[in-house]
Amino acid sequence: MTNAPVIAAVDGSEHSLRALDWACAAAVRHGTGLVVAHVLPDSAQLYVARRSSLADPGAPAEWEDPVAERIRTLLSEASGTPEDVRYESLTGSVPEALRVIGSGARMLVMGSRGRGGFAALLLGSNSRAVSGTAPCPVVVVPHEARDAAAGGTAGPSAGRVVLGLHVEETPDDVIAFALAEAASRGTDLQVLSAYAVPPSPVVVADTPFTVLTPEGLADGADTAPAEREMLRAQSRRLAPHRERAPDTAVAQAAVPGDAAGGLVDASRSAALVVVGRHHPRRSVRGLAIGSVAHAVLHHAHGPVAVVPALSDDV
Repeated sequence: MTNAPVIAAVDGSEHSLRALDWACAAAVRHGTGLVVAHVLPDSAQLYVARRSSLADPGAPAEWEDPVAERIRTLLSEASGTPEDVRYESLTGSVPEALRVIGSGARMLVMGSRGRGGFAALLLGSNSRAVSGTAPCPVVVVPHEARDAAAGGTAGPSAGRVVLGLHVEETPDDVIAFALAEAASRGTDLQVLSAYAVPPSPVVVADTPFTVLTPEGLADGADTAPAEREMLRAQSRRLAPHRERAPDTAVAQAAVPGDAAGGLVDASRSAALVVVGRHHPRRSVRGLAIGSVAHAVLHHAHGPVAVVPALSDDV
């Protein structure tokens, strides 16, 4: 996977161009190639099928792809682009075409909505489908309005890669991806988990989570028993991964209840939020994506990476 390319899915919309910028930077950080993938519109696909069936020698050998030509022009005029850039014009449905080309990719990057998306939608149907079926990590870059609504870049997650960790179920592939992303940026990895809270007549709302380093956890920090136990469970789960990535600092955090809310809050200032798609042993037929990943994709203010499980090992 070291030389696997970063794929940018584009359709010419401003949403996809934001994703293209993100993908270019990712390819440069990882020192790998960039594949710009465009699924041809139905009219172009009909032409391709007709030409193939009729074998018309007078027809052009290839269908002109104006989106690919526009991207070529933009990248030729931009600075900081990868040295190796390849263009692919694809046929078929968007989710299926991107699923096929995503095999063996380092990641596939796309906008949260495409050219045909309704303004009120937080997540387009293609982004949702690809996130749930692609064989590689999928990074969904939000449209500009959601990014602007973040309201600042301060906070414990500022500039960090944030991993949503279920200590018993998150596959190793998800943790490894998050560590690699943090290392490529030269930043910390913040790990956030949720712990169960017993029913209580007192409800505390909008309480910010506490971020601790593993060293701070050993010092007897002032945390609730359930929170401390979750942080200790995090430390045990992360220990072998930290040994393999000793140069990447790890900060730990725990929130009561559901992790999705904490991850959405972290996305206001984080460089990237990483979640697992779902755990293979708990997946249900027809359920392409887990509840936490689904919620974060719909409401995050920054880029979200949805990472599939490549094995049954936790």
